Amino acid sequence: MIMHSSSLFTNPYAIEVLRTKKEELVEGINDPDHLLNCLIENGIFTPEKKVVVSFYRTRTEKNARVLDILIAQGERACRLFFYPCLKQVEPRLYSKMRKYVSDVNESIGDARRQLVGYLLEKDKVWFENSSERHQGKKESPRKKKQEKIQKKRRKPQVSGAAKPRKDHADVDIFDAVAKGCLSGLEKTLKDSDVNAQNSSSETLLHVAAANGHLPIMEYLISKGAKMDVKDKKGRTPLHRAAERGHGEAVKVLLQCGAYMYSLDMEGKTPLHLSAQNNHSHILKMLLKEEADRYRNQHNFLHMAALKDESSLAKMLLEAGASIDGKDERGQTGLSYAVSQGSENTAKVLLEAGARVESNMVESAFNSNHPSIFKILLEYSKDLPPDIMEPALFRAVQGNLHDIVAALIDRGADINAYNATLYTPLLLACETGKAESAKVLMEKGANFGIKTPGSDTALHLAVQAGAASIANLLLCKGLEVNLVNQAGETPLHVAALHNKGALVGPLVNAGAKVNAVTKEFATPLHIASQRGNIDVAQQLLHHKANANVKDKQAKSPLHFAAERGDKTMVELLLSANADPNAQDKEKKTPLHAAAGRGHLSIVKALLAKKGRLGAKDMDGCTPMHYAASKGDIEMVKILLTSGKYKNIDDRNVWRKTPLHIASEYGHSHLINLLLSSGAAINALDSSKETPLHCACKAGHFNAVNSLVNWSQGEKANLLAADSLKKTPLQVAEFNETESQAQIVTFLKKKMLITK
Repeated sequence: MIMHSSSLFTNPYAIEVLRTKKEELVEGINDPDHLLNCLIENGIFTPEKKVVVSFYRTRTEKNARVLDILIAQGERACRLFFYPCLKQVEPRLYSKMRKYVSDVNESIGDARRQLVGYLLEKDKVWFENSSERHQGKKESPRKKKQEKIQKKRRKPQVSGAAKPRKDHADVDIFDAVAKGCLSGLEKTLKDSDVNAQNSSSETLLHVAAANGHLPIMEYLISKGAKMDVKDKKGRTPLHRAAERGHGEAVKVLLQCGAYMYSLDMEGKTPLHLSAQNNHSHILKMLLKEEADRYRNQHNFLHMAALKDESSLAKMLLEAGASIDGKDERGQTGLSYAVSQGSENTAKVLLEAGARVESNMVESAFNSNHPSIFKILLEYSKDLPPDIMEPALFRAVQGNLHDIVAALIDRGADINAYNATLYTPLLLACETGKAESAKVLMEKGANFGIKTPGSDTALHLAVQAGAASIANLLLCKGLEVNLVNQAGETPLHVAALHNKGALVGPLVNAGAKVNAVTKEFATPLHIASQRGNIDVAQQLLHHKANANVKDKQAKSPLHFAAERGDKTMVELLLSANADPNAQDKEKKTPLHAAAGRGHLSIVKALLAKKGRLGAKDMDGCTPMHYAASKGDIEMVKILLTSGKYKNIDDRNVWRKTPLHIASEYGHSHLINLLLSSGAAINALDSSKETPLHCACKAGHFNAVNSLVNWSQGEKANLLAADSLKKTPLQVAEFNETESQAQIVTFLKKKMLITK
């Protein structure tokens, strides 16, 4: 890239800003292709650079590569990237960058480090010469040498690309070149520019190359004719010579440094044009030059693969192109054909013996043309297991059943294990890939292999809700009651994942509806615990036992009551589930519902004769649990249902619900219980009254409610517990947040203090 400098403005900080804000720029540029076009139009990039950037698949990768190239090109390229290119393509991002630069200027306060300049400066020299720079390429040593010779031979020329000339003298000079008249050229050229262009933007060298006039070409080059000027079609003299099949002309141009990868307006190189016109000798010449000068770089075969130019690829191979040659990124022609989905070119390369590498498998499946992998199979020789087996799993994952079949037919191990110790069939079942599963079973996959957790293919198919796979497995004779490590059958799995549609087929195939896990849980237990009503309905329809108990002696109704699942509770009760079943702690579903505040469940259980007075292993009734939660509505329902007879139920510590409410400080509930007839001075096993309990726990509001109760029997302020302590003494002894307040309050009530 030719870089111009300006003595009026030099800014070494443009690169610094680009590097500092690179992350924001990479994320903020939304249309890298539009930006690239803008960079090309302004002479900062060449079309060839755009091709290189196109190899990157994602937007952020492209943006990062563009910024890296700009930084490598230097300060002026970075400056012009911001203005005009970024301003035109991403005006908001440009404004954001400009604000950042302005803030930096203000904070630095150093005139020598004014960073904003590069965003605003319009470099006239740069833009006037943009067409010249647009042609600029990395010069070879041969070209530099040639230019050195030319400088010695010629007089100084006018800088910059010459503008088209239309006067009579120019018409004569172009005619002279077209006719091959060297003497006429020598006479006319004295007063004319060697790089003058006609109305088609052709230079004299274009015309000479198109006509194959070697002496004239050599003369023009000696006078300083430029190699890579483009005409209106974007073609260089090398394009014109290659198109016409002028071998010697091509050779001269290449020797003088002409760039062989230059693209015209249609994206074609000189080699494309020679191939189009069947000039095989030019093709071979260009390939030889490529092999000599551009080894291990992006080449013509790579380009053909990217664009799926299969005919050109075939011609290149016939002309001796290296079939497995790699570019700077380590990519071969076949790599590009696979990643781009260039099926026709892939066939040509594979038929010619291109090597298939393991990374191509991943690339094939990641492309938008997964059928490309089928072509790899059909046209390549035997592939090793380290390619075949991962490909089989990828094909199953994508449900590419035709590729699955092709891989198995080519010798892939149908029962291979992946990193998680799954076979292809297990993977197909777990992911619900029905077509692939069917192919695998038809091809003889072993459906008796289990996962590391001992799940069968049927467990996995049921979990995925894949009815068609499950039916296939059952038809193949897979045992329906096999268990995994937790002792779960496929029917348990259906209950766990709410696959109601699979319950019927499994039961009809012989699944035990009351099968138990290691924890003695049935499918109905699991459905109730998870709230999977559809499965529960199906199980009960198939005669599942609604009263079976698990290892903790819990019935399905216990789980539904704990969850507060009214629909499930009503379903189980309608199936004759026992509302008074007791678990290992002697808790009934009513205990569970009351303790968790599920009012609607308590009502449903009471309607089915749930026992209010049922006591758990601690002697607690549902009322005790409701009292501990301070649930007034729950207590009201329990009191009215029991006609208030259960108000002073006692647990094993002889505590009443009022004791419990006092311990937890539920003052509103204390008032409800007292107004409903609760014994205010009931003694527990430690001879403590509810007031003792409130004082011990430090609940001032509870103490206040009890002491100020005036309807009926009053709280006994002098009652002594088993340690001979009154409520006041208990309050003084127990350090709580409200200790001082309670003590003062009780002393006043006892007239000890004023």
